[in-house]
Amino acid sequence: MPMKAAIRTRYGPPEVVGVTDVRSPVPEADEVLVRVMATTVNRTDCGIRSGHPWFIRAFTGITRPKNTILGNEFAGVVDAVGTDVSRFAVGDRVFGYDDTRFGGHAEYLTIGQDAALARMPEDHGFLAVAPATEGSHYALAYIKAAGVDQDSTVLVYGATGAIGSAAVQIVKSFGAQVTAVCGRDQLELVAGLGADRVVDRTTTDFTADSQRYDLVFLVGIARREEFQAVKRVPVPQPPETQREQGKQRDQHSAANDRHECLPASTSLRKNDPEI
Repeated sequence: MPMKAAIRTRYGPPEVVGVTDVRSPVPEADEVLVRVMATTVNRTDCGIRSGHPWFIRAFTGITRPKNTILGNEFAGVVDAVGTDVSRFAVGDRVFGYDDTRFGGHAEYLTIGQDAALARMPEDHGFLAVAPATEGSHYALAYIKAAGVDQDSTVLVYGATGAIGSAAVQIVKSFGAQVTAVCGRDQLELVAGLGADRVVDRTTTDFTADSQRYDLVFLVGIARREEFQAVKRVPVPQPPETQREQGKQRDQHSAANDRHECLPASTSLRKNDPEI
């Protein structure tokens, strides 16, 4: 069965993409066929389309793209299921994310039932849920890699974009404490996402308080002064690091004591056994 799809057969600017007729995919035994009702063009699509940075071509195709149909976020309706599929049924409204095979920029796509695919909330439409997965995908990967749990204290800097807003909600779902930093116009929005504390970065120096964090989650830092400010945020050190720093402070203090006991006329030489 033919379908419409946005196809590109080479790397380049948006003009390399064109809509044409192609064969509709057929689901394998453990796959579902989704009729796509909404999708997005996001940063991943644009990077893969252009083939930049160059190292991504090791995964996407050296000279020509392996996947001709882009689109990793989608929402739609299950149109058919494979013989081994038990989690979904024809007619289910679903949304998902696939940055391996892509395929969302078409009328139909296939995806495994155990992949990043879920039923849509009843009170949400296709246009609302389709853009919800890419930012959450990245945020969850970083949060899990950092080992966040219910005892963690996390700072999210840049809490209003796709990744930052997802990070606030995911961290809270883990039971952790969240401090979110954003601009003045988004304070109410971010508080509604569940942040325990919201800081207006335009009026408050969040690096000056005594709060310490187990994880500092940086999103969308565009200016050098922002990065330098975040570098000053206090974070707890591992016990072994604390012990080493304590030894260094003790040694430094002892050395200072010896120096203070020296006569004023004594010159300090590098090979002096007292130093």
